[in-house]
Amino acid sequence: MLTAMEQYKKEFIDFMVECKVLKFGSFTLKSGRKSPFFMNAGAYVTGSQLMKLGEYYAQAIHAAFGDDFDVLFGPAYKGIPLSVATVIAYSRLYGKEIRYCSNRKEVKDHGADKGVLLGSELKEGDRVVIIEDVTTSGKSIEETYPIVTGQGVNVTVVGEMVSLNREERAPESTKSALDTITERYGFPARAIVSMSEVVDALYKPGDSSAVITDELKTQIDAYYKEWGCQ
Repeated sequence: MLTAMEQYKKEFIDFMVECKVLKFGSFTLKSGRKSPFFMNAGAYVTGSQLMKLGEYYAQAIHAAFGDDFDVLFGPAYKGIPLSVATVIAYSRLYGKEIRYCSNRKEVKDHGADKGVLLGSELKEGDRVVIIEDVTTSGKSIEETYPIVTGQGVNVTVVGEMVSLNREERAPESTKSALDTITERYGFPARAIVSMSEVVDALYKPGDSSAVITDELKTQIDAYYKEWGCQ
């Protein structure tokens, strides 16, 4: 159950539903799996939505990693607005100036800001938190980690934060994508909320007007029986 100490999680779950970012139905994932739910951070499109989103990420990052980091790295493309919104919120909520950094899909070969990075440069000794929307397989970090650590300076990745831990096993593994990332790269990968917390917040047994009805709960249970992580 969500405790009073985790009220921002309950609010974030409601926020995802209200913004139509978290949807329930029948979806085919990139992996080919048929899922009864889907999350798309690209559906956050207004100023107020991005402002609130940054606040939820900032609270989760502060709770997981504290203030001992310098840069928030958001991989292109969805990670760019996530990182910008969150560093703004972090400054307002916690009074610390965190720099944002992202990568370009194509290297810029001209101008003062030429190169692969957008926003702040990575500097010697920087401590970095990576921010993404969601990861099902953990594949995205295979592209992001070499970019962060391959800029010719000594940096430390403190951790990674995503919106939702789908809590399903990564390909060729019995563990979740976040646990697989932690095991492989040695830094904690965390989420604002987990899918079990989503179900706990939205499922109302016997209530046909609930976001997660008895029928949908049965579908979710069946999905996790097949694809759930250990």
